[in-house]
Amino acid sequence: MFTLSPDPGQPFRVLFVGAHSDDIEIGCGGTVLRLAREYPRLEVKWVVFSGNEARAEEARRGAALFLQGVARAEVVIHGFRDGFFPAQLEAIKEQFEALKGFEPHLVFTHARADRHQDHRVLSDLAWNTWRSQTVLEYEIPKYDGDLGQPNLYVRLEPEVLERKIDYLMQAFGTQRSKHWFDPETFRALPRLRGMESATRYAEAFYARKVVI
Repeated sequence: MFTLSPDPGQPFRVLFVGAHSDDIEIGCGGTVLRLAREYPRLEVKWVVFSGNEARAEEARRGAALFLQGVARAEVVIHGFRDGFFPAQLEAIKEQFEALKGFEPHLVFTHARADRHQDHRVLSDLAWNTWRSQTVLEYEIPKYDGDLGQPNLYVRLEPEVLERKIDYLMQAFGTQRSKHWFDPETFRALPRLRGMESATRYAEAFYARKVVI
């Protein structure tokens, strides 16, 4: 797993950034569950940048499920307009500046090569904002077919993956009517990434700059 906390006895601060209510959970939900289990002093800031009333409630529900057992967690839901992040760049940038005080050891954000415009905005701002922290970019399967070649893998035990899928299906009722939002999708990509990393299941990330 990660060995990025300077001292296992000290708090390990992790920032999760997502454009939409289910992004973090889809992109790195299994990794969240592993971190919660393996770091007893984990401190999390979980920030979702868009969501109408229904989606915001789902974001809170998803965060509550995935962050069970975390020592300290703060969930922030913004109301930026879905699909229009490039036009709201200045206001979103201001929210990133406000996050600097959290001083994370590790940041999870969208992949820069993601074809969704909202996702790319957040990825770029994450790299603009945190120059000394480790930034890992997660991937989200979608119609655009923009999956790439990741270079960092987090192995997931079958039980962890099934719990991730169960939480996704529990939390995001507004998405269950979409043709891609089903357990087969959420099992297929981790199986592929598991094959690539010589295990059964894994979540994959783009680690473009890591300093050890």
